[in-house]
Amino acid sequence: MAALRLLLGIDYGTKQIGVAVGQAITGQARELCTLKAQNGVPDWDKVQALINEWKPDAIVVGLPLNMDGTPSDMSARAEKFSRKLNGRFGVTVYTHDERLTTFEAKGERMARGGQKGSYRNNPVDAIAAALLLQGWLDEHPELLNV
Repeated sequence: MAALRLLLGIDYGTKQIGVAVGQAITGQARELCTLKAQNGVPDWDKVQALINEWKPDAIVVGLPLNMDGTPSDMSARAEKFSRKLNGRFGVTVYTHDERLTTFEAKGERMARGGQKGSYRNNPVDAIAAALLLQGWLDEHPELLNV
């Protein structure tokens, strides 16, 4: 397997999907954007545009587990979404435990000066995507081209 240089991180949701980008050279992830979804289905053309623009070596999708580590109701949907990404775009997809990333993202938003309006209008999904991707980068340095 070739070393990974650039990755996209995805915080999958039924209404919004957070996207982040991470680089092996820096070992850092940062938020990128939030895509709208309808019942978990994104605008696949926008996903294609992100893949065309960033040309990721892999995508890391957050796996929403319960606090005890068992699969949540959303876990199967996130895994199905991961398989669709792989099937549609031929990119390697990993899943990563995303427990508490949305909670941490809300805390980070507050630390940056607070939440303006509702989370629906000013989402934290891209921050959550960056947090889960950062966690994956930190746990898998052997796969990175550094």
